[in-house]
Amino acid sequence: MENVTITKQAESLIAALSGEIDHHSAVRVRQEIDEALYLYLPKTLVMDIGGVAFMDSSGLGLIMGRFAKAREIGAALIVKNPSLRAKKMLALAGLEKLIETEESEAK
Repeated sequence: MENVTITKQAESLIAALSGEIDHHSAVRVRQEIDEALYLYLPKTLVMDIGGVAFMDSSGLGLIMGRFAKAREIGAALIVKNPSLRAKKMLALAGLEKLIETEESEAK
């Protein structure tokens, strides 16, 4: 089962995703992240996708859409702990130059 856990830390909103991100799960995850974005208006949105076992193009769309929403409110987006496959998907979409990626220190 797909999951998103949202926490606020200082001026950042952290959305930790887990499980599978496909067409069906992306809708609910998108709604939860967007509600929190507009509620807290953070300076940075961190999408931690390290716990995502599978992501199709819907997951890429989820990331692209959150990038646009974050920009609307003046926030930056960081994609944390992307798998090699997720990094390749971001690169193929031309997003690696727009969206910052980050690895956890302890891996």
